[in-house]
Amino acid sequence: MTTGGEIEGRERKGAQLFAGIPFAAPPTGARRFGPPEAPEPWSGIRQAQRFGPAAPQPTGEPGSLMGTGPKSVDEDCLTLNVCTPACDDGSRAVMVWIHGGAFRTGTGAIPWYDGASFATNHDVVTVTINYRLGALGFMELDDRPGSGVNGLLDQIAALEWVRDNIANFGGDPAKVTIAGESAGAMAVGTLLSMPASAGLYRAAIAQSGAARHVVPADKGALVAKTFLAELDADPYDATWQELIAVQSKAEAALAQDSALGTMPFAPVVGSVHLPEMPLATISAGAASDVALMIGTNLDESSLWGVGKADEARMLRKLADATGDGAAAAAVYRARLGAEATPAQVLSAARTDEMFRAPATRLAEAHHGPTFSYLFRWASRVKGLGSTHALEIPFMFNTLDRPGVELFLGEGVIPTTLAGRMHAAWADFIKTGGPGWAPYSVESGRQTMEFDQPGADDTSAVVSDPLSAERELWAAASR
Repeated sequence: MTTGGEIEGRERKGAQLFAGIPFAAPPTGARRFGPPEAPEPWSGIRQAQRFGPAAPQPTGEPGSLMGTGPKSVDEDCLTLNVCTPACDDGSRAVMVWIHGGAFRTGTGAIPWYDGASFATNHDVVTVTINYRLGALGFMELDDRPGSGVNGLLDQIAALEWVRDNIANFGGDPAKVTIAGESAGAMAVGTLLSMPASAGLYRAAIAQSGAARHVVPADKGALVAKTFLAELDADPYDATWQELIAVQSKAEAALAQDSALGTMPFAPVVGSVHLPEMPLATISAGAASDVALMIGTNLDESSLWGVGKADEARMLRKLADATGDGAAAAAVYRARLGAEATPAQVLSAARTDEMFRAPATRLAEAHHGPTFSYLFRWASRVKGLGSTHALEIPFMFNTLDRPGVELFLGEGVIPTTLAGRMHAAWADFIKTGGPGWAPYSVESGRQTMEFDQPGADDTSAVVSDPLSAERELWAAASR
């Protein structure tokens, strides 16, 4: 039973799955670009055995990297999925997973996010959600104040649904952890600063994302202006397919704006929902009662590459980012080796600029208990290393799911490391601690490094890993 009515799920891999449950009304018609509204109740028993459609998005992008793109896409997308050991009074800890995809693609139904192992091995309830993406989720319109954070408001609506309903699925609404990767982790970092999310969770996990990727109000206005200039229709009358096509045109037109980077459609700062930059709000004490686990992968940017690069271009790019290109190159070649190519140096620097430095800033700004990790297991696929998203099937313990083998490469399946990470995530979700010392400047920035070369798990806590790179970007941010 839910607040909307009765549902019927199915048994799957030893757990109970309830899929495609609406947590908000379809954001269509007059609701388009508006905040989420409560769904209409239904009569009878609603079948909850199939995942709901993904949010409107460009096709053939990150979802296919993870073994499958969305099976269906529709503007009526605000649904969630619950995977639980049992629908009893177990009062279990709950993880609410927020998918990644640069705030423009993705779905909670990707097989890598299967919560069956959390349910059967660790007695944890997993909830995966959809939220509005791209222009429909993150474009600030003059007639819709706050529409620039609709995707985040959808996430908050899903958390409110969890608060009101999860006890009927064997979960405890007082034991909720929000978690996400990439844009999902950026959403987690931003939610920590949002007043409307306070009290809806007690812990947070940010994997390869922090509190940096938001759009200032003036840039949000520019994004909306560019989008509307490309649209030959009223944004409320156009089909969602037309809006996605125009979104791609707007992204191309905005690509040269360095302040927007590659994600012009991201949470917009300046509304009542997100009044200030998230990191500033967190530094001032927001979410100080929330336990945080945060980390990155060693070679995040290898997934995209940096294009052609010679020594001159590398030095110019590093100088633009850090102020001293030669000094930055020396830092990276000290780790990568003197023979490291300009492209390899730029990729390592991009990893730190986009992911590791923002994660460090959030870890050191957060006033609550904080735990840090660094994922170092290297793919056997040439050039990938510890690439972006590679840690997901380890922490979910889904190494056998479609598409994972394309990331792992040929060789021994690192099940030992997956089991160790999976257990650490479950411990954090259940207790607020993953089993290693908290991170703090005073204690030496203790960080768990996850690795398993060959058959041996060599994971260990280290003090201040990659310290030279951390110092480089700390100086660059001042």
